[in-house]
Amino acid sequence: MPQPIGPAVDATPRPLPPRVPLRGRYAVLEPLHRRHVAELWDAAQGADDSWAYLGCGPFASMEAMGHYIGGFAVEQDRMVWAVRPVSTGAASGWLALLDIQPKNASIELGSIWFSPAMQRTRAATEAMFLLLRLAADELGYRRLVWKCNALNAPSKRAAERLGFVYEGRHRWHMITKGHQRDTDWYSILADEWPRCRDALAAWLDPANFAPDGTAQRGLAELRAQLSDIACRPAI
Repeated sequence: MPQPIGPAVDATPRPLPPRVPLRGRYAVLEPLHRRHVAELWDAAQGADDSWAYLGCGPFASMEAMGHYIGGFAVEQDRMVWAVRPVSTGAASGWLALLDIQPKNASIELGSIWFSPAMQRTRAATEAMFLLLRLAADELGYRRLVWKCNALNAPSKRAAERLGFVYEGRHRWHMITKGHQRDTDWYSILADEWPRCRDALAAWLDPANFAPDGTAQRGLAELRAQLSDIACRPAI
């Protein structure tokens, strides 16, 4: 009797993400480059706590940040973008696609640093959406991954807000800045992505925001509404 081996899938290797700019309504993503250093250094002032769970930073000088970015921007195992909110015009953070596995159609959104002024803004949400949409819709990746330090509560909330599903914890996974790190894993699979994508697009729609800038419907609410619509019987 044949052994169970799982369903057959399209095993065509997916393309690598291109190092190209991406433009949204609230944010522009530009391939990270040393020319971004001065703006990113300005954005990082007074924000030492924002580096707590990252493997880099805070930096003692603009030169030190520039040295790091010079290498980080050209790493071959990840594609990194600087984020330029349209509202300010100044590069205020970065994020990456990494752990890129074309043969497994799996890719991670990570290495995220947003300045405090950019956190919890429409530009921040759209920056992540642009890369998720690039990976899933344009490049055809079937598994979108989010990993974070198990102690990083804001990152875990961000993953769940975007629609990532908790998968489990890798215990004693890494040593970061001399400290032990357990890592929590999350994912969005291909059949889950359309609902997450449509909820993100609806959340980012200008019509979703009150005159004071407050979102009228949250992402969880929008996903639930889309799920309810999908489950209604056809008439």
